[in-house]
Amino acid sequence: MRHLLIAIIATLLSCTGAFAQEGAIQPVLQNHQAAIVKSSRKTIAPAIDAIASSGVPQAQQVLEVWAAKNMWMRKSDGVFFIAEKAEDKTYRLTDFDTGQTIDGVLKADLKQIKPNSGIRAMIGTALVRFQLMDADKDKRQDALTSIERDPEAAHLAPLRASIDAEPDAGLKAQKQRLERLLTIGYDEDTQARVDAILEMSGDLGVDVRATLNPLMTTTRAVSAGDVPQGLNIAQVLVPGKEDFDTEAAYELLVKENLAAPRLSSGEMRAILAEHIDGGSIAGVPVAQMNTLENRSKAYASLAAEGKVPPLVTDETIQAALATHVFYDVYSEPSAEVTDAAQKALNDISVNVGMNQALDLTLDALSLASIYFLAAIGLAITFGVMGVINMAHGEFIMMGAYTGYVVQQIIPDHTISIIVAIPLAFAVTFAAGVAMERLVIRWLYNRPLETLLATFGISIALQQLAKNIFGTQARPLTAPGWLDGAWVINDVVSISYIRIAIFILAFIFLGVFLFIMKRTRLGLETRAVTQNPRMASSMGINKDKVNMLTFGLGSGIAGIAGVAIGLFAKVTSELGSDYIVQSFMTVVVGGVGNIWGTLAGATMIGFLQKGIEWLNPSNTLAAQTYMIIFIIIFIQFRPRGIVALKGRAAGD
Repeated sequence: MRHLLIAIIATLLSCTGAFAQEGAIQPVLQNHQAAIVKSSRKTIAPAIDAIASSGVPQAQQVLEVWAAKNMWMRKSDGVFFIAEKAEDKTYRLTDFDTGQTIDGVLKADLKQIKPNSGIRAMIGTALVRFQLMDADKDKRQDALTSIERDPEAAHLAPLRASIDAEPDAGLKAQKQRLERLLTIGYDEDTQARVDAILEMSGDLGVDVRATLNPLMTTTRAVSAGDVPQGLNIAQVLVPGKEDFDTEAAYELLVKENLAAPRLSSGEMRAILAEHIDGGSIAGVPVAQMNTLENRSKAYASLAAEGKVPPLVTDETIQAALATHVFYDVYSEPSAEVTDAAQKALNDISVNVGMNQALDLTLDALSLASIYFLAAIGLAITFGVMGVINMAHGEFIMMGAYTGYVVQQIIPDHTISIIVAIPLAFAVTFAAGVAMERLVIRWLYNRPLETLLATFGISIALQQLAKNIFGTQARPLTAPGWLDGAWVINDVVSISYIRIAIFILAFIFLGVFLFIMKRTRLGLETRAVTQNPRMASSMGINKDKVNMLTFGLGSGIAGIAGVAIGLFAKVTSELGSDYIVQSFMTVVVGGVGNIWGTLAGATMIGFLQKGIEWLNPSNTLAAQTYMIIFIIIFIQFRPRGIVALKGRAAGD
């Protein structure tokens, strides 16, 4: 008896073959051999599920090789291998379980397993569970990206299973977020979906809205009598009210084969032409068919004889509409889910609106800081000296080109910007002093001549820049640490360059206040501004103060040019793009007052962004509206927001 038992066990072992050892994938493949070889999408799912859930380490490799069409079956015994073509046109087989190779196998002895695109998609879904728990972080990230791009209900279970074991905090947070989104879209538990919706209702992510919006899609339907039970109805429609007119309602009835279509004029003519009999149609002469009334009369007679379908009249339409009910039905069958989704979308809409207002505010502050930088030098020269300097924009342009030249010499962008800022100040300070000594000093108290002279200088400086640098825009590259933007959420963001310019504007505000309040130059400048005659009688050299003040204003314009050049095109026309806004900033804020300049820049920045937001498709119109508003504002407050007392105010 003992020998008989041993023989039976040996026989069973021989039948199962060498692949029945623990941890082998081949027995799983053999159990589903017929389905794998047939490669039909209708019958392959159990085989893929069995391989993926086998727990065998080789399962991932089998699925990857299968999807790549590199899995072959040996015809003699039905065993599956990885096949690789050799140089002698034979094949080398590699065993999935042992890794052993067999050389010199002819193609005629093998059958290649070729999954179609549908099966490969199913294999890809099964592979997700392995990729989500792969030791390689990049592969786990790729799997998450793939799920985000093309989510499926089958991804939810393996995604959940991988969260607790995820070692990377960033990927774990991404998995948790994606799991919530997949729960909303695919979980079979209604309460779980509702809970996930409520949890994500305060999130501003575009992916959240992209997940919730499909739940709110509706289909317009019609039925006879009452609304069918068991449907998730969004709204019941009344023909002729709101955006659902009677024509659309009747077209829906025709589409659903619940009513006869209306005949067009051409169709009626064609039908009548088919029933011409002896020069008349239903007793109406053909010669009288040139009016709609006669055509309708003839058609009605034919319909009464049963020769054509009845004519659809307005009374027919109203009768058909009265016997049917129209409604929009949600694609999502659960009313609890759609109610929660609608509430979440409403909350998100309010939140998005608030954040859009914050984003618009940040944009306006950013624009205001740019205008402040561009106008601060003009505020100094105009306020202290009363000079309308039309070449102020060209000092901005000179500063930008100075930064460009420095970057050609110093390739490190951080160091080049650090060097360019004081150098731009020095260059434009010297240019301003030269301009004041050679031209401006001879034109004091002659505003028209000063305007024309500085306008001519601006044209000359633009042409000089074109001769030196050409007409092509030159790059002024920001340091790498200023690349990108500070992203608060999917709605609010601001570039690091704009933040840097905002900080730079406040630094210059502090520097200017320090100069004006704590230095001798500032004391003398304020004295000349408030009472030039008294300042001269006190021994202050008015000409020297004017020269240094003009140079200071020009130097600050040069620094503004470096900052503006980091995000704008550096061309010879750069300054002309900001000269108008600079003058508006100074005039609206209050001539010669730094706080007025700040207030004017803030007002114009917010005004421009607000008008652009109201009229985003027409930037030119926005500029026009802004100028009109400023003209009206000046009529009521001609000295600006913060009026200056002294010589400038009197002038």
